[in-house]
Amino acid sequence: MRTKLSAIIICALLFACNSSNKKEISKINNTKQSPELKQSKERGEDIYNDFCIACHMPNGNGVPKTFPPLKNSDYLMNNRNKSIKAIKYGLSEEIVVNGETYNTPMTRLGLSDAEVADVMNYITNSWGNNNPSIITEKEVSKINP
Repeated sequence: MRTKLSAIIICALLFACNSSNKKEISKINNTKQSPELKQSKERGEDIYNDFCIACHMPNGNGVPKTFPPLKNSDYLMNNRNKSIKAIKYGLSEEIVVNGETYNTPMTRLGLSDAEVADVMNYITNSWGNNNPSIITEKEVSKINP
């Protein structure tokens, strides 16, 4: 009986500590982001839900071998300009994301430069991605086909 009670108490303590750590990490991450970035991400989430969610899924996992993941995406985080260009103009070339090759075309979405910036700020700060450096409309406007 004591062993079971001890195990329950230990699990409860571990859960409480883990939960507290997650809150602290979340608090730290949120303080690094400017109000401008937070607002852009909110607008970007709406754009994502309207234009991107059908292929890249609500959880950012994409569809294996068809649509690349945005969640913990090495391509997205290491190819800022190419990622902006893909959203702004579409994509018809083969890319490698997290070691997996994707060759499904992405059509041009017809988004404004401000909308591209907002959705980029959302996806580069969601699902394990962390990019506290805001992507601006001006930066997007400099990306050419």
